[in-house]
Amino acid sequence: MNLEGRPQAPLMSNPRADRVRDVARLAGRSSRLKSGRFLAEGPQAVREALSAHRAAAANGGSAVVHEVYATQACLDRLPELADLARGLTLRLATDEVLAAMADTVSPQGVVAVCNMSTARLQDVLAGGAKLVAVLCEVRDPGNAGTVLRAADSAGADAVVLTASSVDIYNPKAVRSTAGSLFHLPVVTGADFGAVIEALGTAGVTVLAADGYGSVNLDRLQDLSAVRRLAPAADRHNDDAGLPQLEAPTAWLFGNEAQGLSDAELAAAHHRVAVPLYGSAESLNVGTAATVCLYASARAQNR
Repeated sequence: MNLEGRPQAPLMSNPRADRVRDVARLAGRSSRLKSGRFLAEGPQAVREALSAHRAAAANGGSAVVHEVYATQACLDRLPELADLARGLTLRLATDEVLAAMADTVSPQGVVAVCNMSTARLQDVLAGGAKLVAVLCEVRDPGNAGTVLRAADSAGADAVVLTASSVDIYNPKAVRSTAGSLFHLPVVTGADFGAVIEALGTAGVTVLAADGYGSVNLDRLQDLSAVRRLAPAADRHNDDAGLPQLEAPTAWLFGNEAQGLSDAELAAAHHRVAVPLYGSAESLNVGTAATVCLYASARAQNR
């Protein structure tokens, strides 16, 4: 649609058209890398993408959305999508065309072609980042999306995915972020060594989430509360070397099956365990990340 909300082109009705096929190819990694674009499907993801696009435009940032395709029924049901898309290419399409474009069986009447993030960790750290999540060889799209949503909810400044982690722009991963992908900087394909070097230069404490860690997360939270309530209180000698959750922190989260490697653990300042009070053997990476990130967020936002 143009600025007045009228269609720019006739209704797209051929699911085998070249344009439809070009959009559908974004389900494949090679097409995403070649074009620098990916697909957001459904009203929630598209709404968040369009809101991020408008915010970026207002602040002189890079474009988030390239174009949007929607059915008339979807726009009638959710007129705010058309309002958010003003000034962008918004094309009307049939249900059959949307189904041919999307990765899901039912894309709910709208998809957006979005531009991949060009965020750099150095820029995030230069802005005084206090909380960063680093995914080290996390391979499952659902887990990666859960960590990203947790980081977004906890007010983290960025999420970093190492080179061996899942492609956060594949359709399953994008859906699993529930729109959080558009809320904070996401650095992809990062070299682990370079990440650790950048964090060290910025004075950020690196904590490894490790079930066998010698530092107990509950203990760190207790110490944080004591410091807040009684800043001048005496400390036990064995607490002196423990990390402070209030400090700028980067959490390392490891692979679903193997956890963090020896090299990744060695790169951290401390190995921190989430205590288990029941009979479960361990927490999955998404749950552990949520607990750790919120522990830091609570200490930093008191």
